[in-house]
Amino acid sequence: MPEARYRRIASEIRRRIAAGEWRSGEPLPSRTELATELGVHPQTVRLAYVSLRRAGVLEGEERKAVYVAHPPAMRTLTDPDAPWPHNVETTDVRPRPATAELANRLGVRPGIMLRHATVECLDPGGRSAMLIASWWRGHRRPHASYTAELGCVELPEDQAHALGLLVDTVAYRVVRTRLDQDGRPLETADLVLPMDRWLVRLAPTQPRVHASDVSAVTHD
Repeated sequence: MPEARYRRIASEIRRRIAAGEWRSGEPLPSRTELATELGVHPQTVRLAYVSLRRAGVLEGEERKAVYVAHPPAMRTLTDPDAPWPHNVETTDVRPRPATAELANRLGVRPGIMLRHATVECLDPGGRSAMLIASWWRGHRRPHASYTAELGCVELPEDQAHALGLLVDTVAYRVVRTRLDQDGRPLETADLVLPMDRWLVRLAPTQPRVHASDVSAVTHD
């Protein structure tokens, strides 16, 4: 069975990027322009662009210009409670009613109003590297310890757009819950990390070091 036409177009775009015809950050021709040049239907080019965005070769939203992606910096997460060493932007602080999952994580009644904040962690180049959505009751208080569980999640539209990825792209999700000295939950958070930008390294348990003394985000 012959290779799908859009895959051949995607391979041609990769070849031309590798040859330097389009460089990182430069826009590609519109779907109509490239389709005319290559003698194919614009829908074929659209499918090629979607495939290349999913692979991280291109970036840009549907029905807008697409660009050659900058190679993402790979980072290693070893401590999900460490402070982010670069800029952050707070994108949402609206209170939220506790879902059944959040109520279970915080030990509260479902439906009770929680304080909330979503922050976007930016890399040194200003690109989104991670999203952190946190929920808590009352005032934020210092915590004594935390728990963390690693899983995966399909990105909804708002998170996908913030991270420059396609809707339903699979990303890492770290569920972090901060605890007081008696082990009671104070705050819970979802850390959403694109798989093309992060490695997650599990380290043996070590004596607790204050977060201000060490950063656990390293460059590979």
